[in-house]
Amino acid sequence: MTVPLLADDARLAASDRRWIGVGRSSASAPKQEAVRDATGGTVVHMTAEMVRTADGRDLCFEQWGQPDGFPVFALHGTPGCRLNRIPDDAGVAATGARVITYDRPGYGQSSRRRGRQVVDCVADVVTIADALGISQFAVTGGSGGGPHALAVAARLPDRVIRARCFVGVAPYPAEGLDWLAGMDAENVKEFGWALGGEDVLAGELDRESAAMVTKVAADASKALGDEWQLAEADRAVLANPMVMAVMREAIPQCFAHGPWGWVDDDLAFVSPWGFDVSEITVPVEVHYGSKDVLVPATHGEWLAAHVPNATVVVNHEQGHMPTPEAALEMLRALVNND
Repeated sequence: MTVPLLADDARLAASDRRWIGVGRSSASAPKQEAVRDATGGTVVHMTAEMVRTADGRDLCFEQWGQPDGFPVFALHGTPGCRLNRIPDDAGVAATGARVITYDRPGYGQSSRRRGRQVVDCVADVVTIADALGISQFAVTGGSGGGPHALAVAARLPDRVIRARCFVGVAPYPAEGLDWLAGMDAENVKEFGWALGGEDVLAGELDRESAAMVTKVAADASKALGDEWQLAEADRAVLANPMVMAVMREAIPQCFAHGPWGWVDDDLAFVSPWGFDVSEITVPVEVHYGSKDVLVPATHGEWLAAHVPNATVVVNHEQGHMPTPEAALEMLRALVNND
């Protein structure tokens, strides 16, 4: 559906990552280790960790920023993984944020949960938050992470302080919305596979994911290929050296155990989500780009009209992907409730 929403400078190579609590049999608070900046001062990254869910699945997550900072769950796009994050680790720490990212089931190192609905992410977020001793937090999600962020906001009103949905898709089908209108032809083709069922989709995305890994290794700015009719703003983001570096790191990890996270995301988007956005009672921002061809502006307009009391931000002349600077500023605003 999309490339990952946020990116990073890939300061740590995947081979340098330390894995804490692999094979953990319970969701007890995992050990934390910190990676500091070049001066040895500011904490910018807390190492990858695993936690086990009540139904026996493993979830892999990472933390970024300040260990005692304001907690923000950042839910990655589709396809994506826990390595998708804002491309300025020290800048993230300077916002006072403690950002938690995790591999949705089937991505990266998280166990697959076949047949999952969008709403099923709520229990996974709770598992991680409880393991870390976090009682309240903000949640943000971009693109494919947008509906998941809305689900968390809807079902955890006592724990979610505020939420943001950035270029998120609307439910399928949605009354009054031509769901595929305005999407790039490549996206329309992908969702056609999803509507054809798991067997069709899995075969196609197995091929697509392998091609994406090859493209990223050769030229990370071409992750989507030349056939996509992206906005110029999006092409500029993809050509950013920091974004390219993390694409080389993150994309292979997305598909470390096959295309199943991507498969299950797409199937979940075109199936009942398991909740209704009208349930949401916490403060929510809905952001969308007027030039977006991955998740067209009409999806953002629909969500803006149906999420109760939403604060709506229209990014005029922008596409699907924020610049690194804009992503950092949005995080700062989320932390400070600006």
